[in-house]
Amino acid sequence: MSERPSPGGHELPPHLRSPVAPRRSRRALVWWLSGSLAVAAVLVFAGALQLTANLGYDDALTRFEDSLDETRLTLTEVGAATDELRTTSETATLLVESDSGVLADPGAKETLSESVTTAGDAAASVEELLTEPLPEAEEKPIVFWELFGAAEELDVEVDGLEELDTELSEEAPVISTATEDLTAAGVSFVESAASAASSFEAAHLSAKNDDVIALREAATTAAGTSVLDDAAVSSFVALQDAAGQVVAGEKAELAEKAGPLQGTRLEIEAFARSLAPGVLLEFDWNTIVNGAGYNGSMGGLTTWWWDEPDRALIELSNSVAEQWPGDRSKALVAHEVGHAISVKCEEMYDSSTQDSIEKWATAWAISKVFTDDANGVWAYGYPPQNYIDAAAGCR
Repeated sequence: MSERPSPGGHELPPHLRSPVAPRRSRRALVWWLSGSLAVAAVLVFAGALQLTANLGYDDALTRFEDSLDETRLTLTEVGAATDELRTTSETATLLVESDSGVLADPGAKETLSESVTTAGDAAASVEELLTEPLPEAEEKPIVFWELFGAAEELDVEVDGLEELDTELSEEAPVISTATEDLTAAGVSFVESAASAASSFEAAHLSAKNDDVIALREAATTAAGTSVLDDAAVSSFVALQDAAGQVVAGEKAELAEKAGPLQGTRLEIEAFARSLAPGVLLEFDWNTIVNGAGYNGSMGGLTTWWWDEPDRALIELSNSVAEQWPGDRSKALVAHEVGHAISVKCEEMYDSSTQDSIEKWATAWAISKVFTDDANGVWAYGYPPQNYIDAAAGCR
């Protein structure tokens, strides 16, 4: 039995009915909007944090790199200065160790030794700073919380670098002063030896000319020392060696002059030197010189050099010493000195002939008021007056 439709109405089939839309709650929509806004706010905040962390880290990294560069520069400069100090100290130590005690002033040596000690202390005090390792920046983090932490670590490293740079900067003048003082002490030490060479020479008058010349040249080289280096040590050692050779040469010369006439020979040599100041004289003695020496005769022979320094070798017969201090001996010695001193007065006479050379030496002896004929008159004749006048100007 089928149902009847309700009276006065009709119903559409189900597929022709309009759907009824469900009604949303206004409260749910508010919550949804609020959640979206919160998420967006969080994302914005997180982005801001990330940007801030990146910028902060970059600033910290820049400060770190600048500080690192500055500290490295200071480290390099102080390291180089310390190396120079050590090198100078090594040179100074060599100078002290090579001193024979013959020329250098003991006070200058003591000052140099003290400066070496001071330099060693200064170098040691900075050594720990020079060997302290420098920090390195690690790879940049990605997330903001790590960036903040890394930036703080970089700031801590900057503080450490600045502290190291300050300490190194404070040591720099100490190292510089130690180097300057050490150099000054070393130069003074070498110069003291160079300055003593002239008095050392005067104390060894019987040394050979070549040895004295070598001493003078070594002293001149040493006196030019202005820095402590290998050249300073070499010049000082050469000066020491030259002084040693002067002593050795003098001993050999004195040994040759040993005997009963030694004292007189040395007196005659001193007399000859007094007549020719500034001329380096060396003496040899033999029984026969220039064909004379026996039976009361006396012989002399002089060799001289025109080049610098003014120097000559005078050879005398033993008979000159045997007849000393007679006028004949003095006159003959004066004649030989006239040859020797001619190196100072080359332009005053004609040296082209042997006769002129002998007349000059005779004239010079006469100009010094040695009138005995042994002055050269007996052997070579009386010189012209113009030679005597010229010779009087050679002193």
